[in-house]
Amino acid sequence: MDQNPSPRPAPEPSTTGRIVLAATPIGNTGDASARLVELLGTADIVAAEDTRRLHRLVQSLGVTVAGRVISYHEHNEASRTAELLEQVRAGSTLVMVTDAGMPSVSDPGFRLVEGAIAAGLPVTAVPGPSAVLTALALSGLPTDRFCFEGFLPRKAGERASRLSDLAGERRTMVFFEAPHRLEAMLRALRERFGPDRPIAVCRELTKTYEEVIRGTVGELLRWAETTEVRGEIAVVLGGAPEQAAGTPEDHVAAVTELVAQGIRLKEAVAAVAEDVRVSKRELYAAVLAAR
Repeated sequence: MDQNPSPRPAPEPSTTGRIVLAATPIGNTGDASARLVELLGTADIVAAEDTRRLHRLVQSLGVTVAGRVISYHEHNEASRTAELLEQVRAGSTLVMVTDAGMPSVSDPGFRLVEGAIAAGLPVTAVPGPSAVLTALALSGLPTDRFCFEGFLPRKAGERASRLSDLAGERRTMVFFEAPHRLEAMLRALRERFGPDRPIAVCRELTKTYEEVIRGTVGELLRWAETTEVRGEIAVVLGGAPEQAAGTPEDHVAAVTELVAQGIRLKEAVAAVAEDVRVSKRELYAAVLAAR
């Protein structure tokens, strides 16, 4: 956290409108919240990632949108953000919805929030369904620490590079993937993390044909190779296992390297001991003995 954060503009006067990020169902329209229904019927502007999907949603919810509906997606958000912020500054209530889940989470919305914060305009949210959290909860993998990685790059080289960056990641990882690329993704995971890493593929969450397949990377790759995978996919991958601490003598070289970089011996010993979980006293003695 910055020690001296830059001051933010003060909120606009009470005549200013607001931006509401509204989560939409990820499959089952029965998951729509009462607040979402109310806002869709009362907002001055509804910015939608896909206006056709919005139309189908409000029809199924029995809602009549009274405000102006505009499209706001990855191809036009850069050009439309300033216009929308001006409407909010003038007093409009703007509701932002995407095709499914929470706006700005692997979906349009971040630019709008970023611009609103910079302009001192109010932003709030109507929470609701989340494919990330639903997949994590159903995976059976540890939920105390996790990270969301979105879609991996499509090109094999870029995908391999991204996975290399995650080689030591101990938190549970959540990804999105298209069904026709799932087999290639699982093969890349096997190459990088081995066949035994625990994993879950979550398909069509909250929908009629919801399915969660759990096992190892190798097992799920064999499943994907023989199955025609369809629907929306979330992949949950177990984090890297903790390495055995080893003996203090195993980590003398790491301390020596830090000392060579100009770090004091005691500080280097403390840093390495904490990282590899060995006794500082024993590691210090091992370093001295090796000299």
